[in-house]
Amino acid sequence: MAVDYTVIVVYLAGMLAMGWWGMRRAKSKSDFLVAGRRLGPVMYSGTMAAIVLGGASTIGGVGLGYQYGLSGAWMVFTIGLGLLALSVFFSARIARLKVYTVSEMLDLRYGGRAGVISGVVMWAYTLMLAVTSTIAYATIFDVLFDMNRTLAIILGGSIVVAYSTLGGMWSITLTDMVQFVVKTIGVLLLLLPIAVVKAGGFSEMKAKLPTEYFDPLGIGGETIFTYVLIYTFGMLIGQDIWQRVFTARNDRTAKWGGTVAGTYCLVYALAGAVIGTAAKVMYPKLPSADAAFATIVKDELPVGVRGLVLAAALAAVMSTSSGALIACATVANNDIWSRLRGAVQRDAGDEHDEVKGNRAFILVMGIAVICTAIALNNVVEALTVAYNLLVGGLLVPILGGLLWKRGTVHGALASVVVGGVAVIGLMATYGILANEPVYYGLLLSLAAYVIVSLATPATDAVVLATWRERLAGRDAEPQSEPVPVHQ
Repeated sequence: MAVDYTVIVVYLAGMLAMGWWGMRRAKSKSDFLVAGRRLGPVMYSGTMAAIVLGGASTIGGVGLGYQYGLSGAWMVFTIGLGLLALSVFFSARIARLKVYTVSEMLDLRYGGRAGVISGVVMWAYTLMLAVTSTIAYATIFDVLFDMNRTLAIILGGSIVVAYSTLGGMWSITLTDMVQFVVKTIGVLLLLLPIAVVKAGGFSEMKAKLPTEYFDPLGIGGETIFTYVLIYTFGMLIGQDIWQRVFTARNDRTAKWGGTVAGTYCLVYALAGAVIGTAAKVMYPKLPSADAAFATIVKDELPVGVRGLVLAAALAAVMSTSSGALIACATVANNDIWSRLRGAVQRDAGDEHDEVKGNRAFILVMGIAVICTAIALNNVVEALTVAYNLLVGGLLVPILGGLLWKRGTVHGALASVVVGGVAVIGLMATYGILANEPVYYGLLLSLAAYVIVSLATPATDAVVLATWRERLAGRDAEPQSEPVPVHQ
């Protein structure tokens, strides 16, 4: 394992080095939070694909393939569909708004007063997303070093917190680009063909497994529908995703770069399902489906290649973890703390102090994420709570604000409160993993939004005029000092 250890150590050291380099680039709030809004199509596509394809998409995607066969691709496939929908229909308008958070968008659209409540919901979502990614370090480091779970979480989490705190979005962008390349080589180009060959090829896989393993809808129509509600719609409104859209150099980059990333996700989804199906042939009696990835890597891959594929798994986890962490800290600082302390103009003041403040929030949120990850055990439940709150509480007011000009701030607030409370209450009634909470919560949120909006005065014409100007890109924030554009 010495060669494998060397590959992993070099990879981790490289992540920290890029964090240090990114610190020298982060001179302003825009640099630190959204990479100066200067990413070209190549870097934008790579980093967007990296953040949406995390540990759940890699380890969990292979596990679903082990359990259900090719239809196990649907979870990651719906993530790709969500990213495609966001990129094609909404990303250009989102990029032109020149804001930092989803809550700032809601305030701009509705004329204020929606920010704190929506910020709390978004903060809870991003915190739990970061926690679930951080827990995944325990699985990977256990395979690598037979490491204690708590120590593994502290080690992996500390590296992500370190490079994210140092350079903000610049560091995360650079590390995500490396992680995208490592994932592509490790999972698509190495693990996928090796797994198929070791299983005897597709003909042998079909001969040894039940026919439902090759049924595209074998996982069940209701499960697929739930995935669409949670993950496809979740991609449309998550702060972690929007914050990457804000990094695009222009709306064309956001649209076409995101389309490339979404297409990559569809390929990645199928690859994970095929790897899991191959693992079922080789190891039909594993105690847990989620152990399929680690088992096939540990037992079937040659020295060196094994280290690279495990580095790919680390890359998948780290990209999602760092993206969720900076999103969590951005929401906590800009949407909650700044508003509660009565800051009227958050963008005013010394830019260096803005960077220091956001850096401090990343550090604090990072420590909170590590501590929460150590305390929790069930990743799936934590992730389900996060997405149920996000979709049930924020999907309607966000998409309503983009698509329906009659929506009002009172309707938005009612939608957030009714949807969020309904989801929490229904999870307590039906169970966290039940489908009913997100179904009924979303319907109640929509009903509250429409009824209250129609029953209250329309949004002020001046607010809507300002909103339309921003959507058209005619009232953008001033850009920081020009620097070479990164492709």
